[in-house]
Amino acid sequence: MTAAPSDSPVVVIGAGLAGLTVALHLADTVPVVILAKRELTEAATAWAQGGIVGVLGSDDSIESHVRDTQDAGAGLVDEATARFIAERSAAAVGWLVEQGVPFTPDDSGPMGLHLTREGGHAVRRIAHAADATGKAIHDQLLAVARRHPNITLRERWMALDLITSRHVQREDVDKGVPRVYGVYALDIDAQRVETLAARAVVLATGGAGKVYRYTTNPDTSTGDGIAMAWRAGCRVANMEFIQFHPTCLYHPQERSFLITEALRGEGGHLKLPDGTRFMAAHDERMELAPRDIVARAIDFEMKKHGLDHVWLDATHLGEAFLIEHFPTIHARCLKLGIDIAKQPIPVVPAVHFTCGGAVTDLAGRCDLPGLYAVGETGYTGLHGANRLASNSLLECVVLGQTCAADILGHAAQEPAPLPAWDESQVEDADEQVVIAHNWDELRLLMWNYVGIVRTTKRLERALHRIALLRSEIDDYYANFRVTRDLLELRNLVDCAELIVRSALMRHESRGLHYSRDYPQTLPVSFPTVLISERRRR
Repeated sequence: MTAAPSDSPVVVIGAGLAGLTVALHLADTVPVVILAKRELTEAATAWAQGGIVGVLGSDDSIESHVRDTQDAGAGLVDEATARFIAERSAAAVGWLVEQGVPFTPDDSGPMGLHLTREGGHAVRRIAHAADATGKAIHDQLLAVARRHPNITLRERWMALDLITSRHVQREDVDKGVPRVYGVYALDIDAQRVETLAARAVVLATGGAGKVYRYTTNPDTSTGDGIAMAWRAGCRVANMEFIQFHPTCLYHPQERSFLITEALRGEGGHLKLPDGTRFMAAHDERMELAPRDIVARAIDFEMKKHGLDHVWLDATHLGEAFLIEHFPTIHARCLKLGIDIAKQPIPVVPAVHFTCGGAVTDLAGRCDLPGLYAVGETGYTGLHGANRLASNSLLECVVLGQTCAADILGHAAQEPAPLPAWDESQVEDADEQVVIAHNWDELRLLMWNYVGIVRTTKRLERALHRIALLRSEIDDYYANFRVTRDLLELRNLVDCAELIVRSALMRHESRGLHYSRDYPQTLPVSFPTVLISERRRR
C-alpha cells in the first residue's frame, strides 16, 4: 500500500486543449501532472483546422449561436448548456489571445481578428489561425505549460484505470461515499505500472475515432477516458452519434488528412466526376448544410454512382486566395500532386468526432467525486445529435476553466492507502499478432456494420462479434503484462459496445444516427443514457 499525501497533484490525462486549459488554470495554486501516452505534440487539438467559435461581431448574438447549435444538434442540444458556453465564447477567445495564440488578424475585425464561417453557422464567427488553428493553439499552450514550474509533463505514460473506492480500505467507503483517489498508469518506456495518487483526476483523452477504420483522428483517439469512466461506474450518453466529417482527403498516402469545413464555407463546391454539383438535391443550404447531412449526401452519391470518392472544387476561388487562407491544405495537396487552385480535391467521409461521452455537469464533474471529464471525452449536452463546426475547441476552453475552478473550490481529500498494481500472476505476451488482428477486425467491423447508414440486423451482428472479441481481449488482459496496444484495444472494444448499444436503443433517425429500419424522426426524443452495472450495484 502507498499512502496518498494530502498535497497530491491533480492528474490530467491528455495533453490537448482541454487538458492544457485545465492545467494552466490550476497550476498557480496546485501542482499538476499531465500524462500523454505518446509524444506531447500528438493530440486531436493539433489536427483541428477550422477554428474556435467566438460571438464577437456586431452582426452576431448569443441567441444566434445558440440557435445554430440547436439546429445542428437536431433537437437534442441542452439549451442551458449551449447558452452557458456561448456566453463565455468571447472570453474564451480572449484568453487564448492572452496566452499568445497567433490568430489570423484583421484590423477591422472584432478584437482585431479575422472571422470565417463554417457549415451550420448563420454568420462569420470563427476565429482561426489560417487553416491550422488547432496546431497554433496547441503549440502555444504547450509552450506555456512547459515553462510553468508547477506542471509536470509525463510523455509516453498511459492511464490504465481509475483507482476508486473499491480499491481503497477506508471507513467512509463503507458509509456509501464512493470516489476517485488516483490512477494506475503505465510508464511505457520503463514498462512499469505506477500508482498515482491524485487530488482529482481529469479525463481529457479526446474521442474514440480509432474504433473505426477510416478517421480524421490521430492515433491517440482510442476512447481511453470514456472507457475508464464507464468501467469505474459512470454514466455514458449519446454514443450513437459519431460525426463523420464529409471531406477527408482520398489518397493512399494520406488516409487521415482533413479538408476543413471552412473551404466549403468560403465557397467550395461538391461535385460528381462529370462536374455536376449534387448538394442542392439533398439540402437547400447546399455545401453549407450541417456535417451529418453533407456526409450522408456524399455517401448516397458514392453508392448511387459506384464511386470511391467525390470532388471538392475550389478552383474558382483563385490561387492567391487559397494560398492565403488555406496554406496547409494547399501545400499538403501540392506535395501529393494535387494543385487545388487548378484541380478539384478527391474527398470521402471519415469519422471525425464523438458527440457522446461520460456524463458531466458544466464544471466537468462525472458521477464519481474526484473525477472530471473535459472536451470530447465528456458529454455536456452541447453537441446533441450532431456537433456544430468549431464548437468543440470552444467547449474545451470554457469547460476547462470551470473544471479548474471547481477543483480549486473543493478542499483536498484526506490521505488514503492506495494499493500497488498487482502483476504477480501475469507474464510477458508471446503473440502480439493476436492484438493486431483483433484491432483490425474491430475497426473493420465498426466501419462496415455501424457506419453512416445503419440497420438493426447489422447492429445486432456487430454486438455479437464485439462480445467474442471482448472475451479474447479480457483473457489476454488477465494473463499478460499490459502494453499500450493492449490497453488501447481494451478501451476501443468498450467504446464499440457503447456505440452499438446506444444505436440499438434509438428507434428513429436523427442527426448523425440514420437507421433504415427507423427512417422517421420522432416528434420528441431524449438523450441515450447508459448506466454501468457497477453503478447499479
